[in-house]
Amino acid sequence: MKVHILDDWQGSLRGLPAFRRLAGHEVTVWTDAASGAALAERLAGAEALVLFRERTAITADLLAQLPGLRLISGRGAYPHVDVAACTARGVLFCSNKPADLPSHAAAELTWALVLAAMRNLPAEMASAKAGLWQAGLGRSLKGRVIGLYGYGKIARLVAGYARAFGMQVVVWGSEAGRARATAAGEVVPESRAAFFGGADIISLHLRLTPETKGAVTAADLAAMRAGAVLVNTARAGLIAPGALLAGLNAGRPQFAALDVFDSEPVTDARDPLLSHPRVIATPHIGFVTEDELDLQFGDIFDQINAYAAGAPIHMINPQVWSAPA
Repeated sequence: MKVHILDDWQGSLRGLPAFRRLAGHEVTVWTDAASGAALAERLAGAEALVLFRERTAITADLLAQLPGLRLISGRGAYPHVDVAACTARGVLFCSNKPADLPSHAAAELTWALVLAAMRNLPAEMASAKAGLWQAGLGRSLKGRVIGLYGYGKIARLVAGYARAFGMQVVVWGSEAGRARATAAGEVVPESRAAFFGGADIISLHLRLTPETKGAVTAADLAAMRAGAVLVNTARAGLIAPGALLAGLNAGRPQFAALDVFDSEPVTDARDPLLSHPRVIATPHIGFVTEDELDLQFGDIFDQINAYAAGAPIHMINPQVWSAPA
């Protein structure tokens, strides 16, 4: 099959052990972003399309320009894919969404950002390299409170890390999420205001859905403690538009540690959040480790081989599939 892989911005996939599973296919890997007519032109000959997370939206307009496309393969949630349009066009969409497998990579990066923010590591590192030695005072984690907004698989891992560092953990989220946290023995504050106002660090662990879009409001940020840190390795859209920048300028939160932005990739060093003096930023690398990518794309490449063998797996719209006679 003619397989096109989108958005491998780091050029990392060919070096993965899992990539060998595509032997026998004609594979094109795109390492830059494209949209509109340019995207449709480069995918003109594709029979199978591999998605790199949510970096490119699959729209009805794009599908209409790809008459030879037979399969789209991804992994995880798919808010960026118009499944109905895939079905209308007879394009099979496959995505494995493991129910019990957390992203350790994302949880680990969350904790790295917690440490970086609390110990002011970027400034200390820059100071040492400039020959200026110590740049200021950091803060210890032991005895402090971390608030986890959301109580899914990644949040539960982060809660374990926090306890290993001697921190207190509190949880907020939907009514169902709070109930799960309570049943698991977690501390759930009596109110939303108590959650935001009672933690030294707030870490976001919600999926971005229509219900959670803008879930963190300007009022929530204004309620945070003096000196508090906001960590977001989930999705930028969880925070109301403009609220984080305004909050940082007002001192609530005092620091933000971000792996996600409203529009990615962010390539303008003057971006107001990226360049803010009290923002620690990483370029959406929460899931970008060799181990995590090999796991995720191993699933994706298995989907392509299963389709080519006439026995598709992880079908989201199975009604379009008909086995060859």
